[in-house]
Amino acid sequence: MTQRRPLIAANWKMNGSVELVEQASASLNSLAASAAEILICPPVIFLNQFPKSDRYKLGAQNVSSERSGAFTGEISADMLRAAGAEYVIIGHSERRALFAETDAVVLAKTKQAISAKLTPIVCFGETLIERQQEKTMQVLAQHLDAVYAAHPELLRHSVIAYEPVWAIGTGETATPEQAQQVHAFIRSHLSQYDKEAAQQVRIIYGGSVNAENCAALFAQPDIDGGLVGGASLKPAEFAAICQSAQD
Repeated sequence: MTQRRPLIAANWKMNGSVELVEQASASLNSLAASAAEILICPPVIFLNQFPKSDRYKLGAQNVSSERSGAFTGEISADMLRAAGAEYVIIGHSERRALFAETDAVVLAKTKQAISAKLTPIVCFGETLIERQQEKTMQVLAQHLDAVYAAHPELLRHSVIAYEPVWAIGTGETATPEQAQQVHAFIRSHLSQYDKEAAQQVRIIYGGSVNAENCAALFAQPDIDGGLVGGASLKPAEFAAICQSAQD
C-alpha cells in the first residue's frame, strides 16, 4: 500500500496580522517533529514575516495565470517562489464563485505554479444544489478532466483538495464516510490518467475542518490531510489538528 505523508494546510484567506504570524510560528515550533507536513498559506504580504523553520512550510492562496507583464495587482509564480512559498492554492471555491475563475484559468495557473517549482493544491468541489441533485461525482469528474485529462503529467506534481462548497465556512462538514467516498472516487477517476500517480497523489479534505472532527476524517484511507480555514486562525487549535494528523 502506498504511504502518503499527511499534509495539513492552513488557509488564512484575507485574515491575519504580524501578531498572528508570531503566535502561529511559536505554536508550531513548539510541536515535536511531525510525521505530517505542515503548511501555512497566509496573505502574501506576510510570507517574509515568518521565521525560517523546519516545522512548517509556506504557501500562497493564489497565483497569476501569466508569467509576467502588464497585469496590475497580479503576482506571478516566480515571485511567490522568491518570497519563500513552496505551495500555492489554486481554484478554491471562493476564487471560482467570487472571481469567476473557470477550469481553463485553474489549468493555466496550475501550469504556471509547476513551471516555477511550486506545488499546486488544486481545489475541486460541488455546491449544495449539485449534491442534492446527486451530481457530486459528475461535477468532480468534469473539473478533474478539465485539468488533468489532456495534461496527466501535471498530476505527479499536484496535491488535490476536495472542498465541498456547501461546507466552506458554514460550520457544516461532510461525514468521514461521505468524504472518504468522494476521495476514493477522485483517486479512482485520476487513475485513468496515470495509475501510479493517482496512488501517490495526496488528496486532502477542506470543509470546516476543526479539532473536533479532524481525527475521524484523517483516519479514512484516502484522506491525506486537511485544508483548514477558520480553525487555522487559532494557533492552539491548528496545532492540535496537526498533532491529530501525526497521531
